[in-house]
Amino acid sequence: MMVRRRWLAAAAGVAALAGAGGAVAQRQSALNSLNAVERGQWQLRDGEGSVRGICLRTPSALLQLRHWGAQCEHFVLENGGTSATIRYTCPGRGHGRTSITVETAHSVVIDTSGIVDGAPFSEQYEARRVGQCQ
Repeated sequence: MMVRRRWLAAAAGVAALAGAGGAVAQRQSALNSLNAVERGQWQLRDGEGSVRGICLRTPSALLQLRHWGAQCEHFVLENGGTSATIRYTCPGRGHGRTSITVETAHSVVIDTSGIVDGAPFSEQYEARRVGQCQ
């Protein structure tokens, strides 16, 4: 009986590791869908016409605009050739869900919502690359 329990525990551990490996591979593939997005200075225009600029060093930063710079864990919900949907959690800061559609290397559409520091948010952006970072 003791040997059987050990075998079952070992099998469960292997299954958990296999699942974790799948999650890592899935997250990496989401980043691959953003490979066409060029780094540099970007302008983000929200639904009300307000514009803000960001220096985009890595395209995956677009996944968590309201949690900019926070260490967050991403979960891939959808990953297509030109679009991705990510759910993310930032311990102590909140969580969000972001969908990105890559139109060209210089143009993306972002739809994001969630909770940041206890307050809800829901925003849509049209983002365009405008040059090199200053």
